[in-house]
Amino acid sequence: MSMMGELHFFLGLQIKQTSNGTMVHQQKYIKELLKKFGMDSSKPIDTHVSPSTKLVMDDRSPSVEEKLYRGMIGSLLYLTTSRPDIVFSVGLCARFPSKPNESHLKAVK
Repeated sequence: MSMMGELHFFLGLQIKQTSNGTMVHQQKYIKELLKKFGMDSSKPIDTHVSPSTKLVMDDRSPSVEEKLYRGMIGSLLYLTTSRPDIVFSVGLCARFPSKPNESHLKAVK
């Protein structure tokens, strides 16, 4: 093996090495996700889904496209490799892969 220089990108993870340590993040992946799902002009929020939030299977709100919903959930599950703070929120939303509705999509967004 030969050293090809400092590592910056590996398996979708961005790596920043400094004298204080190594930081792993997915900023580029997040920007691509926002663009892919048409949310690149959305306002950011600081809070995640509250632990007291109740999502139910049938709450009478209109259904949404399963392929879109599953794509968002799958992308967020991959994002949890560098963002353990969103694991609970993503796991809560991932329980509804079939027949998701507007309230589920709102929670994912």
